[in-house]
Amino acid sequence: MTHTNVPLDPERLPRLEEAPLTPVSPRLAPCQALQQLWRWWLLAVLARLVPLSEPPVADWQGRLAVGIAVLGLAMAVLAWFEARRRAYGLREHDLCYRRGLWVRRTQVLPLVRLQHVETLSTPLERAFGLVRLTCFTAGGRGADLVLEGLPAARAEAVKQHLLARLEAEPAAPEEQAP
Repeated sequence: MTHTNVPLDPERLPRLEEAPLTPVSPRLAPCQALQQLWRWWLLAVLARLVPLSEPPVADWQGRLAVGIAVLGLAMAVLAWFEARRRAYGLREHDLCYRRGLWVRRTQVLPLVRLQHVETLSTPLERAFGLVRLTCFTAGGRGADLVLEGLPAARAEAVKQHLLARLEAEPAAPEEQAP
């Protein structure tokens, strides 16, 4: 067997940015905003209710709680906008997921590396009819790709498609038992 490693012309490679991506459910935006509001509201309440004995700090306790609440509101607005920009693409050989508001992150998971798929949802996500699809690859300790914001029916359809691919793909030569 002869080993070859032919150089590729970078100008002729397909551009990931041009791959058609499907936006996640618009219900993810209010769900993410509510999650942020809940977290920051809890912090604001704790900041207001925790008894402080030092007079200079105690005098600022109410202002601190209001500041945390305002920061929480800003974070909820940012979470809303970030969730509206998320998109995914299921292609023949990979699964792509793009997220981020200021820092854009695009994950590409080659389907040949896929080992396990599961769906998860918190009570809040279930209230919005949303499910997270979690994909695992060989050798990883945790999830390699978590696709948030899918409607339950779509998540189940993508999961079944990926599981069917797993069953149809023969194991890689180095993974086969001797």
